[in-house]
This record gives sequence, structure tokens and C-alpha cells, in this order.
Amino acid sequence: MSDRDDKGRVATIFDVARLAGVSHQTVSRVLNDLPNVRPATRARVEQAIKQLRYVPSPAARALVTRRTRTLGLIVTGAPDYGPSSTALHFNEAARDARYSVITASMLETDAAVMRSAAELLVRQNVEAIVLIAAQRAALDALDGIELGVPIIAVASEDRGGMHRVWLDQYAGARLAVDHLVSLGHREIRHLGGPPNAMDAAERMRGWSAALAEHGLPAREPLLGDWTPGSGYVHGRMLARDAEMTAVFVSNDQMAIGVVHALAEAGLSVPHDVSLVGFDDIPEAAYVAPPLTTVRQDFDALGRAAMAGVLGVLGDDERLVPEPSVPDLIVRASTSAPSRDRVALTP
Repeated sequence: MSDRDDKGRVATIFDVARLAGVSHQTVSRVLNDLPNVRPATRARVEQAIKQLRYVPSPAARALVTRRTRTLGLIVTGAPDYGPSSTALHFNEAARDARYSVITASMLETDAAVMRSAAELLVRQNVEAIVLIAAQRAALDALDGIELGVPIIAVASEDRGGMHRVWLDQYAGARLAVDHLVSLGHREIRHLGGPPNAMDAAERMRGWSAALAEHGLPAREPLLGDWTPGSGYVHGRMLARDAEMTAVFVSNDQMAIGVVHALAEAGLSVPHDVSLVGFDDIPEAAYVAPPLTTVRQDFDALGRAAMAGVLGVLGDDERLVPEPSVPDLIVRASTSAPSRDRVALTP
């Protein structure tokens, strides 16, 4: 086998690592003749180097011997308020800790593209990678691969091979439903986010669990795509539901679309239908009516991601904070159900 594949690509340290079944840092230790490499592992790496005819670059030889104070950041999905705010505050926290950040943003979470982006960041000598994962596929793409640097995932779901920081979406959803139940609502519908979105799954799980705890039915949820247009389309369907008196919407942008659709149908929020959103985007307090919502602290989340980096790299002995529970912000889009709507409910 030559040092080039069928497309003429020169073999890299990552090719050697994959062939030998080790991390790129282990390959670097062998190249630098450093200790703490088992003889069998060293032999396997040397065989892979020979087989691929790999010629190490000076940068590759330095991968395990220097600190760069550089971090990688991968942000997946659309540039929505939550991920964008988290990334902003992570960058601020990194700057405060005197680290620089190289960012890779991508709309799609194709596994090959994700892995290529991660390897490119490692080639830039980053010491750790922070992954802000909107979709489950982003975690799956990097789960279990050997990059030789730690990955800190900002994600609602856990992967055993990654460090993780997150906000408790499940608890936040329960706050929203408990609020509606306390006002007297008994038919509470849910407009969820995309099925591949981890936050949406956790919010739906919280909605269902809270209803079950109160002995209330959980009717089939609707699924949107996070956009106001999606909320508008589903809001037109909800307007025809004479039994429901409240809707818990999985994000504020869709909730704004629902408000518009209900108004077009001649229904008033909150007199006819109460509405709770999620995120507390800046516009939420200024729509008509101002939106009751679940506020997430994206500042804290971004800084928690940096705390995770410092903990993993050994620069800070403080423990990474436990996941925080979002706050319920009560505004004018929720109230007790009107008698007319209650009369329609069995």
C-alpha cells in the first residue's frame, strides 16, 4: 500500500492512528520516542507507519509536547438564538481564561463532515473541542472516535465517551405544564420541535410526565421545525381544537407563529387559549401579548462549557456546575381558562 489513497491523498497521522487502532497522540508519542507506550502498541503503530509510508511533519511531532491554549468549537444546526448565544458566551469565557477559539459551523450534521471538521481542528493543535449539538446525529458522529483530545458536548443527551454540560430541558418543560395546570387548564396540547432535536425530545418528555403526574391526558403532540412559519401552520390546526384551552410550545419562535394563527381564527390569547413558549428570546417580552416562557441561561451554559474544558485540561480544580434548571417567566399569554372554553371540555 502506498502513502496515497486512490485519490492521491497523502497519508496523515490520523490515517496511521485509524489503521493502528489508537489515538493520534499515541502515534505522536511513538514518533517522539516517548515513554508510556506499551511495546505491542508501539509495534502496531510502527507497522502502520511503514504500511502507509507515512512521513511525519514537524507539527505532527509536536502534538503531544506543547500547549497551544487554543480550543476548537463545533456548532451544528441553524443559527438559532440558543446555540448562537451559548457559543458567544463560551467564546467570552475562553477569552477570559486566555484561550483562543477556532470555530467550525455547519447546518447539516453529516457524520463524515463532522469527523473531518474535528480532525481539521486537531490539526490546528487545539487542546480540546467543544461541541454545541442541536441534533442527536452530531453526538453520534463523534461518539467513540479517537481524536486524542477531549470533547466537551453541550447537549441534552449523554454519550459515555464525552464530557457534557447542559440545561435541564425536562425540568423546564415540567415548570411550564405545572404553571398551566395551576391556572386550571386540563386540556394542554404540545407543539414540539423536530424529532431529531435532543432539546425537543426532553421538553416533550417533561410535558408528558407532568400531565401524567396530574392525571391528565397527553394527546398526540404536533411536531414543528422551530420556525414561526411552522408555528403558524400548526396554530391553524390547533385553532380548530375546541377542547384544548392551553398549548405548551417547544420554543418561542413557533409560539409567536401560533399566536398569529389563533388571532386569525378569531381566538384571543390568553382569553381563549393560554400559551407558554421556551427560551425567552429577546422578542418574547414584546409580542402581543407578551409571552409566558421558560428562560434558559445561555450565558451560564457557555461558561459551564468553558469550566468543563478547564476541568478536563487540569487548569482549574473547580467542579463543573450541575445542570441548571430554567426559570419560568410569567407574562400575559397565560391565564385561567375562560368559562366558555371550560364548558367545551368534557
